[in-house]
Parts: sequence; C-alpha cells; structure tokens
Amino acid sequence: QVQLVESGGGLVQPGGSLRLSCAASGSIFSIVVMGWYRQTPGKQREVVATITSGGSTNYADSVKGRFTISRDDTKNTVYLQMNSLKPEDAAVYYCNADIRTKWYIGPSEYWGQGTQVTVSS
Repeated sequence: QVQLVESGGGLVQPGGSLRLSCAASGSIFSIVVMGWYRQTPGKQREVVATITSGGSTNYADSVKGRFTISRDDTKNTVYLQMNSLKPEDAAVYYCNADIRTKWYIGPSEYWGQGTQVTVSS
C-alpha cells in the first residue's frame, strides 16, 4: 500500500512563508506526477502546482511567482515553498501523486490527509 504524509502547515502572517512537505511511502516503483491541491469550505478542490518526474512544473495563475514546487526522488518527497502568502491562500492543502507500484501496472492516484494553512494577522 502507498501512503502520502504531509507536514509543514500552520499559521503565518500575510507576507510570510511556509514550506510544505509530502513524503510518499510503501510499495513504490515510480512516481509519475506529484502535486499540491487546496480546498476551502464550500469550494471545489483546486490545483496549486504540479511537477512531473522530468521536472516540468505547472502553477495556478494565483500562485505564480510566489510558490515553488520541487521534488526529491531519492526521498519520494515533494515540497511546496510558499512565499508572500495572502489571506486568500488559506486552505487545507493536499498532496497528490500518480504512483506506479509495479513496472507492469499503470499509475494510480493517491492523496494525503491534508494540512491546514492559515494566513492571518
């Protein structure tokens, strides 16, 4: 089985920074794509940033220039460095990954449990 465990959320003032981490563990052959999503009450979960195994990244327009996604394949970990945080960035952030558990099996999607980010003075 595969697990994604996030860490790094918390309370930060507007303009501050946080770094989220998400470590994948279990039966992993390869991780195709890793990403971060966020959700606020009453709204749909939205993509924040994704990164492929080749290092290609994509960002939501609302976070471009402020957030940076990166991954360390030696640790099966994805990071989200969040700078210049705004109150509207407050949400539960979820880690997502498309993971192959065997070389002959296509990737399956996995989610972390979520970590709360609060941006408030």
